[in-house]
Amino acid sequence: AEGLKDVAERPHLIILYWLDRADRGTLTAIPPHSKKEHGVFATRSPDRPNPIGFAVIDIVGIDGNRLIVRGLDAFDGTPVLDIKPYSPEIDCVRE
Repeated sequence: AEGLKDVAERPHLIILYWLDRADRGTLTAIPPHSKKEHGVFATRSPDRPNPIGFAVIDIVGIDGNRLIVRGLDAFDGTPVLDIKPYSPEIDCVRE
């Protein structure tokens, strides 16, 4: 809980998580929006050699040492690697 101090000062967080159920031998994937096979690093497929997930989430609430979030595309029990504050000044790519 101490590590979550002030985390709610920003409405969004970056969550890095380990896709522990992913197939680490997959090198190609067909994304849902395409009928064409792509190299896995050109997709958002969870099946990849180093299955690290990345999500920008909305904080809904905090209950002790537990975050309640929206927008995390992961199963319950998926290991979280790190939590970082989302900063539009740093993290948003402006064209």
